[in-house]
Amino acid sequence: MDFLGLPVANWCMLNRSGHACLTREHHASELQRQLRELLGHDQVVTQTYGRHLLIKRLDNQEPTVVARLSELSRNLYGAAFRSHSGRWEPLPGSGSLAEMAQLVVTLLQPYLQPDHY
Repeated sequence: MDFLGLPVANWCMLNRSGHACLTREHHASELQRQLRELLGHDQVVTQTYGRHLLIKRLDNQEPTVVARLSELSRNLYGAAFRSHSGRWEPLPGSGSLAEMAQLVVTLLQPYLQPDHY
């Protein structure tokens, strides 16, 4: 069965307003697509982790967590990057998935390149 052109695996039950609520896995997949398009390479992957979407750079096929988006409310995200000490440092602003993908690429592009050490 499809709903709004999406297979059942990509949506959950209808929310109160009658709209399908997409899964975090769908949002992670969409974020990954947008990041790859903005960066011009496919050496970045995303993963869900609770209410967060982790952004990882692939180094020799070994993923390194660089940043995360956190869902603040429906379709509103904040971002943070992982410092060398492992702490999460917030990035400025909040926005839609597409806006935050652009922000992460703008601010963290050197760290999202596959040859970064």
